[in-house]
Amino acid sequence: MKTALTALAIVLAPTLALAVGTHSGGHGHEKAMAVGKPAETNPTRTVKVVMKEDYDDENVYVFDQKELSFSVGETVRLHIVNEGEEVHEFVMDTMHANAEHKEMMARFPEMEHDDPNAVRLEPGQEAEILWTFVNPGTFEFACLLPGHYEGGMHGALVVN
Repeated sequence: MKTALTALAIVLAPTLALAVGTHSGGHGHEKAMAVGKPAETNPTRTVKVVMKEDYDDENVYVFDQKELSFSVGETVRLHIVNEGEEVHEFVMDTMHANAEHKEMMARFPEMEHDDPNAVRLEPGQEAEILWTFVNPGTFEFACLLPGHYEGGMHGALVVN
């Protein structure tokens, strides 16, 4: 039995490492993503982002801002607040990575995240992301829960 369990562990180890590596934030020094990396210094400012619904609007799911702008090298505190009645998430990444993530969320809507660039909040919850933007470019922030992106919950994240 012990030999069978050891063999199973050896066979599954690479699969588990891949699964953990693709959706786990980990701890310690984080590898930079295109959109930046978890802060290693104190933030220079706080930016509040509110998530909510507007059932009377064409875009039902909304952020209170359509664009966020930062400077290369800037470290900020993103104060994310869910003022809505539904669960929402805030994910910042490249448009391509968000599109891939959105497809995965469509297949696995209950998938939990442990990514340093994202938070999922129940109604009334608040969270913070301490982040340093290291590369210039236009990125995206979005809620990737099924139907929320299509309902208007995304915006440009510009780093100059």
